[in-house]
Amino acid sequence: MIIQLDPPIPLKTTRGTGVAWFITDYGIEHDLQWTVALDDSGEIWNFKNQEIRAQKNITQGRLLDEKRKE
Repeated sequence: MIIQLDPPIPLKTTRGTGVAWFITDYGIEHDLQWTVALDDSGEIWNFKNQEIRAQKNITQGRLLDEKRKE
């Protein structure tokens, strides 16, 4: 199942920041796949859940954690 995100979600990935446009769910035996357009290069990659994080959002109280590599 492919779900189009509306609005797209800004994320941090293992390759940099970007915007997620789709989520692909292959079923209970697989990780979700996030389709993300990267900000710096414009490349589009698929990432597993463990490879992405929500971007900083001060309004929602989601600040950078100095102890983690962000």
